[in-house]
Amino acid sequence: MGPRMTDLPLPIKVAALYRFTPFEDLPALRGRLLELCRGQQIRGTLLIASEGINGTIAGSDVAIDAVIAALRELPGCAELDVKYSRAPKLPFQRMKVRIKREIVTMGQPQVDPLDPGHYLSPEQWNAVIADPETVVIDTRNDYEVAIGTFQRAIDPGTRSFRQFPDWFRAHRKDLLSPGTKVAMFCTGGIRCEKSTAFLKAEGIDEVYHLKGGILKYLEDMPPEQSLWQGQCYVFDERVSVGHGLVPGEYTSCKACGRPVNEADLERCGIGPGAGCPQCQAAA
Repeated sequence: MGPRMTDLPLPIKVAALYRFTPFEDLPALRGRLLELCRGQQIRGTLLIASEGINGTIAGSDVAIDAVIAALRELPGCAELDVKYSRAPKLPFQRMKVRIKREIVTMGQPQVDPLDPGHYLSPEQWNAVIADPETVVIDTRNDYEVAIGTFQRAIDPGTRSFRQFPDWFRAHRKDLLSPGTKVAMFCTGGIRCEKSTAFLKAEGIDEVYHLKGGILKYLEDMPPEQSLWQGQCYVFDERVSVGHGLVPGEYTSCKACGRPVNEADLERCGIGPGAGCPQCQAAA
């Protein structure tokens, strides 16, 4: 007997990727990347800057594998960080390649993302954050934290990553004492390359981050051993994923873009696309 339909993998392969490495002639690189991805019928968004590349793309297995192989041929990208997941359909409408000042915007040009904190595997991460003396910080935005985070994690309440340095400086004395360990995490690992480098530049040596981010953790960690609570927000039409990177239950509010589930909409007595609890609270 052949495999049941429910046993078959979802047809679309999704690749979340980044690499900090110096790039030159960004307009020419943008043209090459657009041609490459459109030639493979790939959709998604890639951000390029003088500091590297970041983005998420989706397509068939053959197409994604071809594009990732080509990206690894770019200068300094042989060790491109890639995390894979699957989707029932293309979670993007088009293919975009954008030139930016930073591939993840922190607004701290003195910070060297090639000098990050100590990497932790998912297993090591569990041990470190289980220590009550460790300060665990979620570096993501408030709307991401709202639908899922790690046990004991501090939510900075930031609306953009650019706000993180000011938040940390304002709360440092309350959060840390001499010798305190700091463990930070984000969706795919890229924000923590900068946030841990930022803390090191602020004079903190015992700083750690989850290698591969939440996505790698949810892919590798068995649910029964997991310290993750809720779902992980992703920046595409899936909106959220859970353990095993299975698409979650959230959708995006058509008015504000924040993640909402059916219960949120039903409590307000409104239909999808008409608003959400956050919209009503702000009204």
